[in-house]
Formats: sequence, structure tokens, C-alpha cells
Amino acid sequence: MNHLAHVFLAPDSAQARMGSILGDFTRGVDLSALPESVQYGVRHHRAVDAFTDRHPDVLASKRLFSAQRRRFAGVALDILYDHFLLRNWNRFSGTDRDAFIHQIYGELQENEHLMPLPMARVTRRMVSNDWFGAYDNLDSIGYALDRVAGRVRFRNSFAGMIDEIRPHHRELETHFLNFFPELQRFAGGI
Repeated sequence: MNHLAHVFLAPDSAQARMGSILGDFTRGVDLSALPESVQYGVRHHRAVDAFTDRHPDVLASKRLFSAQRRRFAGVALDILYDHFLLRNWNRFSGTDRDAFIHQIYGELQENEHLMPLPMARVTRRMVSNDWFGAYDNLDSIGYALDRVAGRVRFRNSFAGMIDEIRPHHRELETHFLNFFPELQRFAGGI
């Protein structure tokens, strides 16, 4: 799961939601020095990722990618799933989507003092460039994937991943729609 899905599924507290993003930035962080609610958000993030990684619909989605890009399929699906969550928001939430995104951006800004510097830099860009809102557009997903592929430290052919997503878009969304309600139930019980 990517950032939007993590905060959407996180326990209902600003610090836990911040911790659910912190789960991607824990290298070198002394979690025990952070408030318990932030630590809970990190644990929640890890449990959500573990559930996601072994779900049959996620595994079936990964198999739709070519052999040359399959290694990157998990990252691509994480970002793509934020797109599908936005497209299908009303199936999963009674909260106004834009109001939720605005609330999250405010919470991230208010809790920046708890973030390691790499996370603070990312969340500043996230807020100023409205990453969550941009994920509604498939072209923006392609741009985001190319940026991630460009940061991979080894030589790869991951750029252009969106070209493999477009022909399978409907099938990938069907897998998401099968999978996400199960993840939502799981996340609510953590």
C-alpha cells in the first residue's frame, strides 16, 4: 500500500496516521523515542503491508506485469492502488474525499516535528504538490512511477511502467476491488 491507502486505513488519530506513513521511513529512527500512537501507526503500516503482500488478488495482479518489470510490480501496485482508492472512494468511505485529503495534509504539517528529515522532506512535497489529489489521474501515476524508477539505485528498465498498466487497467482495478474490502476489514481489527 502507498501513503494514501495507509492513512485511510490507519487508526483514527493524527499521530497514528503520521506513523502509518513513517512506516516507509524508519531506517535509523529510534521508534521507542516517539509517542505510542506514532509507534502504533508504524506497526499498523507493517501489518497492512504483510497482509497485502500475500493476498491472492495482489499476487495475481503482479503476474500481469512482464518479466522485465515484475520486480517493480509491488511498488507500481502500491501507487496504483491509491489511484483505485480515489476512483472508488465512495465504496469505502462516507467521508468526503477532498476533505479527508485536506485533513491529512494538515495533520502531516502539524506533526512534522515528529518526523525524520527524509520523511519531512517528502511530506512537504506531498502537500505542496497535492500528491493524493494527483493520483486520481492515471498519467500522474505514470509520472510518479517513473520518478520512483529513476531513484532505484541499480540499473533497471522500470521506466514506462504505465505502459504495462494501461492495457490491464480494468483487470487490475477488479483485483483491487476484490482485495481492498478484505484489507479494510483486516486493518480495522489491528
